[in-house]
Amino acid sequence: MRSLFLLAFLFFGRTIFSQPALSLELYASGFDLPVDIAHAGDERLFIVEKAGRIRIIDGGGVILAQPFLDIDSRVNSQASERGLLGLAFHPDYAGNGYFYVNYTNNSGDTRISRFSVLPDNPNRADPNSERILLEVDQPFSNHNAGDLNFGPDGYLYFGLGDGGSANDPGNRAQNRQNLLGKMLRIDVDNGNPYSIPEDNPFADDDFTLDEIWAIGLRNPWRFSFDRLTGEMWIGDVGQDTWEEVNHQLPGSAGGQNYGWRCYEGQESFNPNGCSSPGEYTFPVHTYRNTSSIGCSITGGYVYRGSEYPDMYGYYLFTDYCSGRFWSLSPDGQGGWQEAELANLANNQFVTFGEDKGGELYVAAISDGDIFRLTAPCDSPDAPAVSGDGLACGPDQPALLEATAAPGGHDYAWYRNGILVALGGSQTYQATEGGLYTVAFWADSPEGCNSAPSAGFEVVGPDFPEELISADGAQLSAPAGLAAYQWFLNGEPIEGAVSDSYIALENGDYAVQATDANGCTRTSETVMLVVNATAAEVGLEKLALAPNPFREGFDLRLSVREPGELRIWLATTDGKFLLEETQYVSRQWEKWISISEMPSGTYVFGVERNGKTIVRKVIKQ
Repeated sequence: MRSLFLLAFLFFGRTIFSQPALSLELYASGFDLPVDIAHAGDERLFIVEKAGRIRIIDGGGVILAQPFLDIDSRVNSQASERGLLGLAFHPDYAGNGYFYVNYTNNSGDTRISRFSVLPDNPNRADPNSERILLEVDQPFSNHNAGDLNFGPDGYLYFGLGDGGSANDPGNRAQNRQNLLGKMLRIDVDNGNPYSIPEDNPFADDDFTLDEIWAIGLRNPWRFSFDRLTGEMWIGDVGQDTWEEVNHQLPGSAGGQNYGWRCYEGQESFNPNGCSSPGEYTFPVHTYRNTSSIGCSITGGYVYRGSEYPDMYGYYLFTDYCSGRFWSLSPDGQGGWQEAELANLANNQFVTFGEDKGGELYVAAISDGDIFRLTAPCDSPDAPAVSGDGLACGPDQPALLEATAAPGGHDYAWYRNGILVALGGSQTYQATEGGLYTVAFWADSPEGCNSAPSAGFEVVGPDFPEELISADGAQLSAPAGLAAYQWFLNGEPIEGAVSDSYIALENGDYAVQATDANGCTRTSETVMLVVNATAAEVGLEKLALAPNPFREGFDLRLSVREPGELRIWLATTDGKFLLEETQYVSRQWEKWISISEMPSGTYVFGVERNGKTIVRKVIKQ
């Protein structure tokens, strides 16, 4: 392999100084218009050629002579943005042999299809195994997008451009009844030929097609998921002024509107029929579409490999027209910081790809070359982390400590792969659970970052969102927690230590719960009025006799007006022994026996019109 360049640039942030010294090494050459790079969970790389072939580079860097798949006869690749454009292997490819492609068929329309590998030859696919999942009419030959990837949720995502021409003349990107100009999400493991995930953001919206995950994209040629955090990164090709990077946080519910054609980048483009700016999700980064900077973004990946620590955690992308490479990295304040890493002669870098280990590659389409991204740097050894394994919130954090950093380095703390602190502190107070790592971070542009430490697992609180609920006089907390204590007006109620409690007095109630990890949390306060007057419940008379009792007691009541009453008997910790609704026209009498229950205090209640009367009854 030959090294092409080694260039590093300062960037303009106030917090993060080090940037990877990006270098490219030629990995393989001789491809015919390579447009995508993928792996199948092993050492091979699969190179997609625009005309309709998929080639294999084996683990030793040798290009196999026989294509993995050849569907040239089915692919229309005559226009510059048409062809076999994308490849994704099923998460269980090792078990089912399925892979998915995005190509332009002979009618010029987008086709999403599934193929299968031959059972007796892992280096050959069966061209007759095609199962067409979806076809989308393309009104023009450009803006077909082409990428497809499986998300961390196991669903297949793919992006479609706005249909082409210029300026989105049909306003298709904002048309919710059209799949063009969208990011789509489908379930390929169910349905015929696929199903809609139940949590798709518009699955229950009669005005939006069910497949849509996000809208308002112009031409999302390349997008990716961070293999560690699940964040989605989208490189959306601009019109004439702005190229943009869009970003979705892990666990996003979807439904974003990225603005095209109302906006190009951050700027208004065609406001006709558009909503207020607050309805749109704007890019996390843009750059000018100029002859010197670039004219067509090629979205990349967050580097999660192990060989080049200095690149770890950076989102890397390039431009097809200029050959410039940039990175985006957290700025430590909830935003993103951009740095230009290299300004190369134009090699028409059209796609990135990841191998099994997270190392990154880029394809130069015209020359037919595949390059490997490297960042040579004399990095310090990775730190180690020690500390507490339990974080119960801001008042009970887990204190984590890293080994001492070498001179010229700060500490970059991560939770689940996302930067949470950067600076000179060797310790970090973790207030929530997660997998924590720390890296030594160079505090000058000339320095080198270390690889992150091994993960340190911190267990956090395990409580449901709602810790208290009330139904009449009955108070409840979620079952299954380790311990409970009920409070009335801020004072603990003696013996009230189960997951429910029957309120005997008017007042403010709360519950303090302890989870299986030993964390405690106190609920919000619920005000209850349980001692209504007889008139408020519509009673003329209520009598319980005898009380105290041995076997049971006689209930007698009369009402002012006919109606339904809810009548119940419960233990003080909220377990109902009797619960019934009775229509009373004038008077009603019932013998209530609890002879099998132990001696103690019980609670009798009558409810009507949202009002409750409770009475203590005592079994001797």
